[in-house]
Amino acid sequence: MSNEEIKIETVDSVEKPPKARVDLDAMNLENNDTISVETARETMERKRDYLAGFLAEKPKDIAPTQVGGDVYEAIIDTLKSIYDPEIPVNIYDLGLIYNVEVTEDGHAVVSMTLTTPHCPVAESMPGEVELQVGSVPGVGHAEVNLVWDPPWDPAKMSDEARLELGML
Repeated sequence: MSNEEIKIETVDSVEKPPKARVDLDAMNLENNDTISVETARETMERKRDYLAGFLAEKPKDIAPTQVGGDVYEAIIDTLKSIYDPEIPVNIYDLGLIYNVEVTEDGHAVVSMTLTTPHCPVAESMPGEVELQVGSVPGVGHAEVNLVWDPPWDPAKMSDEARLELGML
């Protein structure tokens, strides 16, 4: 082993590093064009709403009852508002909803499961889902099919649900 000494230096403050600057000479200026600092900022600044139009645009020619349609998406939003009483996550993100089908005449069929067949809400949860989905505008009749195959497991949860439960 060597007898190296550790030197300790005490400092009161450290200089702030210089801010990054745009090199106007590096910009493609032709014929000795000049550019003001304001124009450079406008050109280089990221537009805050660059995706707003893209994300807000709805696909064209989608029936309201198909995936992406108004009625279908309203049903999904309703399912996301129903929470499991024992777990602080909605039943959609928890992975309890296996399928949602909506016919043209407004008949909604939801296939769902529960975390376990012995779940305390096994009798009440399907009825609540049926009532909530039936109250969505555009849905004339709602039906809930409780299925056990495939059985639910934590892998069916969304990333949001895993994060909420501290599993990520």
